[in-house]
Amino acid sequence: MTFSVQIEPSGHSFNVERGETLLEAALRQGVGLPYGCRNGLCGSCLCRLSEGEVDYPKGKPDALKDQGDNACLSCQAIPVTDLLILAGEVEKADEIEIRTLPCRVESVENLAHDVIRLKLKLPESQRLQFLAGQYLDILLPDGRRRAFSIANAPHDDACIELHVRHVSGGEFTDFVFHGMQEKAILRIQAPLGGFTLREHSDRPMVFVAGGTGFAPIKGIIEHAFHLGEIRPIHLYWGVRSRRDLYLHDLPLDWEQGHANFRYTPVLSEPDSDWAGRTGWVHEAVLEDSPDMSSFDLYMAGPPPMIRSARDRFAAAGLGHDHMFYDSFEYAAPKEEPKGE
Repeated sequence: MTFSVQIEPSGHSFNVERGETLLEAALRQGVGLPYGCRNGLCGSCLCRLSEGEVDYPKGKPDALKDQGDNACLSCQAIPVTDLLILAGEVEKADEIEIRTLPCRVESVENLAHDVIRLKLKLPESQRLQFLAGQYLDILLPDGRRRAFSIANAPHDDACIELHVRHVSGGEFTDFVFHGMQEKAILRIQAPLGGFTLREHSDRPMVFVAGGTGFAPIKGIIEHAFHLGEIRPIHLYWGVRSRRDLYLHDLPLDWEQGHANFRYTPVLSEPDSDWAGRTGWVHEAVLEDSPDMSSFDLYMAGPPPMIRSARDRFAAAGLGHDHMFYDSFEYAAPKEEPKGE
């Protein structure tokens, strides 16, 4: 049995399976109901019931105290009838509260000779609401910050996934590669940035990743798949050599599982046995699509790549209002760049 939920004032609707909370169902179907802890403690997911009834199998949350009879916590409420609720929806990055939170290093995994995947776990009473493609700042004890793109999609938020590339002489990345231990405690500020999927567009999408620029693009593409996106999606991933394609099998799997997805890796310093595309990644895009006027373009990577590609794509007819990019800028001389 499923129940229908309609949201006012947006008019959006979604279905809830038996035993599923409102928030679980909304996130599963890409509906942006606000939330915080997902444990009924913070009250961030408060909405109002206009019609219908819900149940709280774990008991009525304390956060509903003094909120009125029609108050509802979507992270705990399980529908027992069809519902009409009054709730705001998160559709833009600036609609999400930026929070400072502690987190624990859940795992440290070598993905390549110079890339580590960090998974960060928030306290049990907390969850981070974010949009696919956003980033976070790791707050260091001396007040400095290190920015890293969030590599997982919002529906898969049990941990926060980061891809950290080792930068020679970079103090923080040296620590990650040579001193970071599981269960270490970090402080983060998140979510940040506006590099997010434009869900209401009907234009085919081209994604261009340079190095660990794959991280935010991974999150956006997985979010698009989760939404059931049917627009054509073509990912170009530019790196130096084969060993730098640190999650090469993942987009290959996407290609097998999604008829609307294509993947083109591009090597600028190809191995002797490499039979694929070579050169600069943006040039490979233009070879395939000399006229870029009909696309939405998403780029993430080092500043030289972004600057060069941006100008070339504009010359190929791509309007600036359809070009979205996340440039891994340097925070200061001799410091690690964002996302790497």
